[in-house]
Amino acid sequence: MTNNVIIRKADETDRAFIFSLSPNLAEVAKLDWHTDNDIQKMQENYISQMLGETSTPHTTLIAESNNIALGFIHVRTRCDDITGEVCGTIPLLAVSPKSQGLGIGKLLMASAEKWAKELGCRLIHLEVFANNSRASNFYHSLGFKPEMVHMIKTL
Repeated sequence: MTNNVIIRKADETDRAFIFSLSPNLAEVAKLDWHTDNDIQKMQENYISQMLGETSTPHTTLIAESNNIALGFIHVRTRCDDITGEVCGTIPLLAVSPKSQGLGIGKLLMASAEKWAKELGCRLIHLEVFANNSRASNFYHSLGFKPEMVHMIKTL
């Protein structure tokens, strides 16, 4: 499947596709201390911010085959929490449910890593919801390791 997939920069016409994956991104959170509605709203706000203008280097990439969008990734730069050096960060990666398990996520991740390397980044960072074991396993398979764990308690 991945041999006929192209990765390209997103444009304004991709907005609807990107937002269409928002419910899938919110669904995997499974945070019982937040309502599903709050998580969905946070996800939509996050995507809006991601697509907005910023002075920080960033790009959103689309994976498509035969002019059909299959997934997207957003990558930007940030300062590493420990060294302060500029590194890449991946705030969002989503693959449409019908395209999952076909290697689309790996292609998008490789493209994001290439983008960060071209900017001279030594590290690339991402965050994943703690309950999203499928995504965690995927990232582990690509060589990512946990650095810090953010914990929360309902009072």
